[in-house]
Amino acid sequence: MTFDSQKPYNSLPELPPNAEIETGPVLKAAISANRALAELKGKSESLPNPSVLINSIVLQEARASSEIENVVTTNDKLFTALSAADKSTDPQTKEVLRYRQALWRGVELLQEKPLSTNLFIEMMQIIKETEAGIRSQPGTVIANPVTKSIIYWPPEGEERIRELLSNLEGYIYEDETGHDLLVKMAIMHYQFEAIHPFDDGNGRTGRILNILYLLDKKLINHPVLYLSEHIIQNKADYYRLLRGVTERNEWEPWILFMLEGVESTSKHTMKRIDQILSLLDETLKQAREKLPGRVYSKELIELLFEQPYCKVKFLVDRGIAKRQTAAEYLRELEEAGILKSKQVGRENLFVNVGLYELLTGNSE
Repeated sequence: MTFDSQKPYNSLPELPPNAEIETGPVLKAAISANRALAELKGKSESLPNPSVLINSIVLQEARASSEIENVVTTNDKLFTALSAADKSTDPQTKEVLRYRQALWRGVELLQEKPLSTNLFIEMMQIIKETEAGIRSQPGTVIANPVTKSIIYWPPEGEERIRELLSNLEGYIYEDETGHDLLVKMAIMHYQFEAIHPFDDGNGRTGRILNILYLLDKKLINHPVLYLSEHIIQNKADYYRLLRGVTERNEWEPWILFMLEGVESTSKHTMKRIDQILSLLDETLKQAREKLPGRVYSKELIELLFEQPYCKVKFLVDRGIAKRQTAAEYLRELEEAGILKSKQVGRENLFVNVGLYELLTGNSE
Protein backbone atom coordinates (compact mmCIF):
# COMPACT_ATOMS: atom_id res chain seq x y z
CA MET A 1 0.00 0.00 0.00
CA THR A 2 1.10 3.58 -0.67
CA PHE A 3 2.19 5.55 2.37
CA ASP A 4 -0.36 8.17 3.46
CA SER A 5 0.76 10.53 6.23
CA GLN A 6 -2.89 11.16 7.17
CA LYS A 7 -3.48 7.56 8.22
CA PRO A 8 -1.77 5.17 10.68
CA TYR A 9 0.94 3.29 8.79
CA ASN A 10 -0.27 -0.17 9.80
CA SER A 11 0.86 -1.44 6.41
CA LEU A 12 4.50 -0.66 7.25
CA PRO A 13 6.35 -3.36 5.27
CA GLU A 14 7.97 -6.07 7.34
CA LEU A 15 11.64 -6.98 7.03
CA PRO A 16 13.65 -7.80 5.00
CA PRO A 17 12.96 -4.83 2.70
CA ASN A 18 11.50 -5.50 -0.71
CA ALA A 19 14.20 -3.53 -2.51
CA GLU A 20 17.75 -3.81 -3.79
CA ILE A 21 19.77 -3.14 -0.65
CA GLU A 22 23.41 -3.92 -1.25
CA THR A 23 24.01 -1.70 -4.25
CA GLY A 24 27.51 -0.92 -5.46
CA PRO A 25 27.81 2.30 -3.41
CA VAL A 26 26.42 0.55 -0.32
CA LEU A 27 28.87 -2.35 -0.58
CA LYS A 28 31.78 0.06 -1.07
CA ALA A 29 30.73 2.13 1.94
CA ALA A 30 30.17 -0.99 4.03
CA ILE A 31 33.74 -2.17 3.39
CA SER A 32 35.15 1.18 4.57
CA ALA A 33 32.86 1.34 7.60
CA ASN A 34 33.68 -2.22 8.66
CA ARG A 35 37.39 -1.55 8.31
CA ALA A 36 37.20 1.59 10.46
CA LEU A 37 35.07 -0.17 13.08
CA ALA A 38 37.49 -3.12 13.22
CA GLU A 39 40.37 -0.69 13.78
CA LEU A 40 38.43 0.98 16.59
CA LYS A 41 37.71 -2.40 18.17
CA GLY A 42 41.41 -3.25 18.11
CA LYS A 43 42.50 0.13 19.45
CA SER A 44 39.97 0.06 22.30
CA GLU A 45 41.20 -3.41 23.25
CA SER A 46 44.74 -2.06 23.53
CA LEU A 47 43.76 0.31 26.34
CA PRO A 48 45.32 -0.72 29.67
CA ASN A 49 42.13 0.44 31.42
CA PRO A 50 39.10 0.50 29.05
CA SER A 51 37.10 2.45 31.67
CA VAL A 52 39.25 5.47 30.82
CA LEU A 53 37.52 5.62 27.44
CA ILE A 54 34.20 3.89 28.06
CA ASN A 55 32.91 6.18 30.80
CA SER A 56 33.63 9.37 28.90
CA ILE A 57 32.23 8.04 25.61
CA VAL A 58 29.04 6.70 27.20
CA LEU A 59 28.44 10.00 28.99
CA GLN A 60 28.94 12.02 25.80
CA GLU A 61 26.67 9.60 23.91
CA ALA A 62 23.99 10.07 26.58
CA ARG A 63 24.22 13.83 26.32
CA ALA A 64 24.14 13.96 22.50
CA SER A 65 21.37 11.37 22.12
CA SER A 66 19.22 13.28 24.60
CA GLU A 67 20.00 16.60 22.90
CA ILE A 68 18.55 15.22 19.67
CA GLU A 69 15.26 15.00 21.57
CA ASN A 70 15.73 18.54 22.96
CA VAL A 71 16.70 17.27 26.41
CA VAL A 72 19.65 19.57 26.96
CA THR A 73 22.15 19.89 29.81
CA THR A 74 25.71 21.13 30.14
CA ASN A 75 28.80 18.99 30.54
CA ASP A 76 29.43 20.61 33.91
CA LYS A 77 25.97 19.72 35.23
CA LEU A 78 26.29 16.19 33.87
CA PHE A 79 29.73 15.48 35.33
CA THR A 80 28.73 17.07 38.64
CA ALA A 81 25.53 15.02 38.93
CA LEU A 82 27.46 11.84 38.19
CA SER A 83 30.05 12.51 40.88
CA ALA A 84 28.37 14.48 43.67
CA ALA A 85 25.97 13.35 46.38
CA ASP A 86 24.04 16.63 45.90
CA LYS A 87 20.32 15.97 45.31
CA SER A 88 19.47 19.25 43.55
CA THR A 89 20.13 17.92 40.03
CA ASP A 90 17.77 19.45 37.47
CA PRO A 91 15.24 17.19 35.64
CA GLN A 92 16.95 17.35 32.23
CA THR A 93 20.32 16.30 33.63
CA LYS A 94 18.62 13.44 35.47
CA GLU A 95 17.02 12.32 32.20
CA VAL A 96 20.39 12.28 30.43
CA LEU A 97 21.84 10.18 33.25
CA ARG A 98 18.93 7.76 32.88
CA TYR A 99 19.94 7.26 29.24
CA ARG A 100 23.38 6.26 30.49
CA GLN A 101 21.77 3.95 33.05
CA ALA A 102 19.59 2.37 30.35
CA LEU A 103 22.59 1.74 28.10
CA TRP A 104 24.53 0.01 30.87
CA ARG A 105 21.47 -2.03 31.80
CA GLY A 106 21.16 -3.09 28.16
CA VAL A 107 24.82 -4.14 28.08
CA GLU A 108 24.22 -6.19 31.22
CA LEU A 109 21.07 -7.86 29.88
CA LEU A 110 22.79 -8.71 26.62
CA GLN A 111 25.05 -11.11 28.50
CA GLU A 112 22.01 -13.26 29.30
CA LYS A 113 19.37 -12.72 26.60
CA PRO A 114 18.99 -11.57 22.98
CA LEU A 115 17.67 -8.26 21.72
CA SER A 116 13.91 -8.50 22.13
CA THR A 117 10.72 -6.52 22.64
CA ASN A 118 10.98 -6.95 26.41
CA LEU A 119 14.51 -5.55 26.37
CA PHE A 120 13.36 -2.60 24.22
CA ILE A 121 10.59 -1.87 26.74
CA GLU A 122 12.96 -1.99 29.71
CA MET A 123 15.35 0.47 28.06
CA MET A 124 12.52 2.94 27.43
CA GLN A 125 11.15 2.55 30.96
CA ILE A 126 14.53 3.46 32.46
CA ILE A 127 15.01 6.46 30.15
CA LYS A 128 11.53 7.86 30.81
CA GLU A 129 11.24 6.62 34.41
CA THR A 130 7.87 5.06 33.67
CA GLU A 131 6.05 1.77 33.89
CA ALA A 132 4.39 2.30 30.50
CA GLY A 133 4.91 -0.26 27.76
CA ILE A 134 3.87 -0.59 24.11
CA ARG A 135 1.58 2.16 22.84
CA SER A 136 -2.05 1.10 23.12
CA GLN A 137 -3.95 4.35 22.60
CA PRO A 138 -4.56 5.77 19.09
CA GLY A 139 -3.64 9.26 17.95
CA THR A 140 0.17 9.37 18.29
CA VAL A 141 1.53 11.38 15.36
CA ILE A 142 4.75 13.16 14.45
CA ALA A 143 3.93 16.69 13.31
CA ASN A 144 5.75 19.75 12.01
CA PRO A 145 6.38 21.87 15.13
CA VAL A 146 5.53 25.09 13.26
CA THR A 147 2.67 24.21 10.90
CA LYS A 148 1.34 21.31 13.03
CA SER A 149 0.79 19.30 9.83
CA ILE A 150 1.26 15.54 10.22
CA ILE A 151 4.59 14.28 8.90
CA TYR A 152 4.27 10.67 10.03
CA TRP A 153 1.51 8.61 11.64
CA PRO A 154 3.08 5.41 13.03
CA PRO A 155 1.26 2.07 13.20
CA GLU A 156 -1.53 1.81 15.76
CA GLY A 157 -2.85 -1.02 17.89
CA GLU A 158 -0.70 -2.91 20.38
CA GLU A 159 -1.19 -6.19 18.53
CA ARG A 160 0.07 -4.75 15.22
CA ILE A 161 3.00 -3.01 16.92
CA ARG A 162 4.03 -6.27 18.61
CA GLU A 163 3.77 -8.12 15.29
CA LEU A 164 6.16 -5.62 13.70
CA LEU A 165 8.55 -5.81 16.66
CA SER A 166 8.51 -9.62 16.49
CA ASN A 167 9.37 -9.40 12.80
CA LEU A 168 12.22 -7.00 13.68
CA GLU A 169 13.58 -9.47 16.26
CA GLY A 170 13.54 -12.22 13.63
CA TYR A 171 15.38 -10.03 11.12
CA ILE A 172 18.11 -9.19 13.65
CA TYR A 173 18.97 -12.85 14.17
CA GLU A 174 18.24 -14.52 10.84
CA ASP A 175 20.95 -14.68 8.20
CA GLU A 176 18.98 -15.65 5.11
CA THR A 177 19.39 -12.25 3.46
CA GLY A 178 23.17 -12.35 3.82
CA HIS A 179 23.17 -8.60 4.38
CA ASP A 180 26.32 -7.06 5.80
CA LEU A 181 25.90 -6.58 9.56
CA LEU A 182 26.32 -2.81 9.42
CA VAL A 183 23.78 -2.63 6.60
CA LYS A 184 21.43 -4.65 8.80
CA MET A 185 21.99 -2.19 11.63
CA ALA A 186 20.88 0.69 9.39
CA ILE A 187 17.77 -1.25 8.31
CA MET A 188 17.01 -2.26 11.89
CA HIS A 189 17.33 1.32 13.10
CA TYR A 190 14.94 2.63 10.44
CA GLN A 191 12.39 -0.06 11.21
CA PHE A 192 12.41 0.58 14.96
CA GLU A 193 11.93 4.30 14.42
CA ALA A 194 9.13 3.64 11.92
CA ILE A 195 7.33 1.28 14.30
CA HIS A 196 7.62 3.98 17.00
CA PRO A 197 6.42 1.54 19.65
CA PHE A 198 6.29 3.90 22.64
CA ASP A 199 4.54 7.12 23.56
CA ASP A 200 7.95 8.69 24.24
CA GLY A 201 11.62 7.70 24.30
CA ASN A 202 11.65 5.98 20.88
CA GLY A 203 14.64 7.87 19.46
CA ARG A 204 16.88 7.30 22.45
CA THR A 205 15.86 3.66 22.77
CA GLY A 206 16.58 3.16 19.08
CA ARG A 207 20.04 4.68 19.41
CA ILE A 208 20.85 2.44 22.37
CA LEU A 209 19.80 -0.52 20.23
CA ASN A 210 22.42 0.47 17.64
CA ILE A 211 25.16 0.08 20.27
CA LEU A 212 23.70 -3.13 21.71
CA TYR A 213 23.42 -4.63 18.22
CA LEU A 214 27.10 -3.94 17.51
CA LEU A 215 28.02 -5.53 20.84
CA ASP A 216 25.75 -8.51 20.21
CA LYS A 217 27.31 -9.13 16.80
CA LYS A 218 30.85 -8.80 18.30
CA LEU A 219 31.67 -5.87 16.03
CA ILE A 220 32.78 -4.00 19.17
CA ASN A 221 33.63 -5.33 22.62
CA HIS A 222 32.84 -2.15 24.56
CA PRO A 223 30.12 0.51 24.05
CA VAL A 224 32.52 3.02 22.51
CA LEU A 225 30.83 3.98 19.21
CA TYR A 226 29.39 7.46 19.68
CA LEU A 227 26.85 7.52 16.78
CA SER A 228 24.62 10.22 18.28
CA GLU A 229 27.32 12.78 17.53
CA HIS A 230 27.01 12.04 13.78
CA ILE A 231 23.21 12.23 13.99
CA ILE A 232 23.10 15.54 15.86
CA GLN A 233 25.62 17.10 13.48
CA ASN A 234 23.41 16.01 10.57
CA LYS A 235 20.01 16.12 12.24
CA ALA A 236 18.08 17.52 9.25
CA ASP A 237 19.54 14.86 6.94
CA TYR A 238 18.78 12.13 9.49
CA TYR A 239 15.07 12.91 9.54
CA ARG A 240 14.91 13.65 5.79
CA LEU A 241 16.45 10.29 4.91
CA LEU A 242 14.17 8.42 7.32
CA ARG A 243 11.21 10.01 5.51
CA GLY A 244 12.74 9.04 2.17
CA VAL A 245 12.57 5.36 3.10
CA THR A 246 8.99 5.70 4.37
CA GLU A 247 7.61 7.76 1.52
CA ARG A 248 9.61 6.52 -1.48
CA ASN A 249 11.35 3.29 -0.41
CA GLU A 250 14.72 5.06 -0.81
CA TRP A 251 16.94 2.73 1.15
CA GLU A 252 20.32 3.48 -0.43
CA PRO A 253 20.73 7.12 0.79
CA TRP A 254 19.63 6.13 4.30
CA ILE A 255 22.03 3.20 4.54
CA LEU A 256 24.90 5.28 3.15
CA PHE A 257 24.20 7.93 5.81
CA MET A 258 24.40 5.35 8.60
CA LEU A 259 27.54 3.71 7.18
CA GLU A 260 29.20 7.11 6.89
CA GLY A 261 28.28 7.66 10.53
CA VAL A 262 29.94 4.41 11.60
CA GLU A 263 33.11 5.20 9.65
CA SER A 264 33.47 8.85 10.70
CA THR A 265 32.58 8.13 14.32
CA SER A 266 35.04 5.22 14.48
CA LYS A 267 37.84 7.45 13.18
CA HIS A 268 36.90 10.25 15.57
CA THR A 269 36.85 7.86 18.53
CA MET A 270 40.26 6.44 17.60
CA LYS A 271 41.61 9.97 17.57
CA ARG A 272 40.00 10.56 20.97
CA ILE A 273 41.65 7.39 22.34
CA ASP A 274 45.07 8.66 21.20
CA GLN A 275 44.38 12.06 22.79
CA ILE A 276 43.30 10.52 26.11
CA LEU A 277 46.29 8.18 26.25
CA SER A 278 48.67 11.02 25.41
CA LEU A 279 47.13 13.22 28.09
CA LEU A 280 47.28 10.37 30.62
CA ASP A 281 51.00 9.86 29.95
CA GLU A 282 51.61 13.61 30.15
CA THR A 283 49.75 13.79 33.47
CA LEU A 284 51.87 10.98 34.93
CA LYS A 285 54.99 12.81 33.81
CA GLN A 286 53.70 16.13 35.19
CA ALA A 287 52.93 14.55 38.59
CA ARG A 288 56.44 13.12 38.84
CA GLU A 289 58.10 16.41 37.88
CA LYS A 290 56.01 18.76 40.04
CA LEU A 291 55.68 16.45 43.03
CA PRO A 292 59.01 14.61 43.16
CA GLY A 293 58.57 13.62 46.81
CA ARG A 294 55.39 11.68 46.07
CA VAL A 295 55.00 8.40 44.24
CA TYR A 296 51.61 8.44 42.53
CA SER A 297 50.44 5.04 41.37
CA LYS A 298 49.34 4.57 37.79
CA GLU A 299 46.06 3.33 39.27
CA LEU A 300 45.45 6.71 40.90
CA ILE A 301 46.16 8.68 37.72
CA GLU A 302 43.98 6.33 35.67
CA LEU A 303 41.15 6.85 38.17
CA LEU A 304 41.33 10.57 37.45
CA PHE A 305 40.66 9.72 33.79
CA GLU A 306 37.67 7.44 34.32
CA GLN A 307 35.50 10.54 34.57
CA PRO A 308 36.43 14.23 34.67
CA TYR A 309 35.34 14.84 38.28
CA CYS A 310 36.85 12.93 41.20
CA LYS A 311 36.48 13.02 44.99
CA VAL A 312 38.10 11.49 48.07
CA LYS A 313 35.49 8.73 48.28
CA PHE A 314 36.47 7.41 44.85
CA LEU A 315 40.06 6.84 45.98
CA VAL A 316 38.93 5.23 49.23
CA ASP A 317 36.43 2.93 47.50
CA ARG A 318 39.10 1.82 45.02
CA GLY A 319 41.47 0.99 47.87
CA ILE A 320 44.09 3.48 46.67
CA ALA A 321 44.36 5.33 49.98
CA LYS A 322 42.59 5.97 53.26
CA ARG A 323 40.49 9.14 53.55
CA GLN A 324 43.10 11.55 54.95
CA THR A 325 45.84 10.41 52.57
CA ALA A 326 43.42 10.48 49.63
CA ALA A 327 42.51 14.08 50.47
CA GLU A 328 46.21 14.99 50.60
CA TYR A 329 46.81 13.37 47.20
CA LEU A 330 44.01 15.35 45.56
CA ARG A 331 45.07 18.65 47.14
CA GLU A 332 48.68 18.16 46.04
CA LEU A 333 47.54 17.37 42.50
CA GLU A 334 45.49 20.56 42.59
CA GLU A 335 48.52 22.56 43.68
CA ALA A 336 50.40 21.03 40.74
CA GLY A 337 47.71 22.36 38.37
CA ILE A 338 46.49 18.91 37.34
CA LEU A 339 43.20 19.16 39.25
CA LYS A 340 40.93 22.06 40.19
CA SER A 341 38.60 21.85 43.19
CA LYS A 342 34.93 22.71 43.05
CA GLN A 343 32.54 22.96 46.00
CA VAL A 344 29.21 21.17 45.45
CA GLY A 345 27.00 21.27 48.51
CA ARG A 346 29.18 19.98 51.34
CA GLU A 347 31.48 18.06 49.02
CA ASN A 348 34.71 18.94 47.28
CA LEU A 349 34.98 17.66 43.72
CA PHE A 350 38.29 17.74 41.85
CA VAL A 351 38.14 18.42 38.13
CA ASN A 352 40.73 16.82 35.86
CA VAL A 353 41.37 20.05 33.96
CA GLY A 354 43.02 18.52 30.89
CA LEU A 355 40.42 15.76 30.48
CA TYR A 356 37.52 18.16 30.92
CA GLU A 357 38.91 20.46 28.23
CA LEU A 358 39.54 17.50 25.92
CA LEU A 359 36.00 16.11 26.29
CA THR A 360 34.21 19.43 26.05
CA GLY A 361 36.39 21.36 23.66
CA ASN A 362 36.64 23.88 26.50
CA SER A 363 33.36 25.29 25.21
CA GLU A 364 31.68 25.89 28.56
